[in-house]
Amino acid sequence: MLTEERVRDQLRNVIDPEIGMDLVELGLIYDVEVHEDGRHVDVKFSLTSPMCPVGDMIQEQVETETLAIEGVETTNTQLTFEPMWSPEMMSPAAKLFFGR
Repeated sequence: MLTEERVRDQLRNVIDPEIGMDLVELGLIYDVEVHEDGRHVDVKFSLTSPMCPVGDMIQEQVETETLAIEGVETTNTQLTFEPMWSPEMMSPAAKLFFGR
């Protein structure tokens, strides 16, 4: 059975090219929902800034990585800025890396 944790592990392959760290550690993956016995996955994510010049590329990578999971046939990726991302949303490891 596909789990949210498995999807998040796969999304660690999506790296924010400006920061050099994956979206999961940065706290940019807001929500993951697995439906239809793992055949469909919804991912709600954000960017560090609404003006991010690579936002389209990141969204494509989120879709590609989600669809790369065995058994996933469809995905819906939703970019949101509610709530706005802040450095406090990063994982403890990312905060340590950035000296926060």
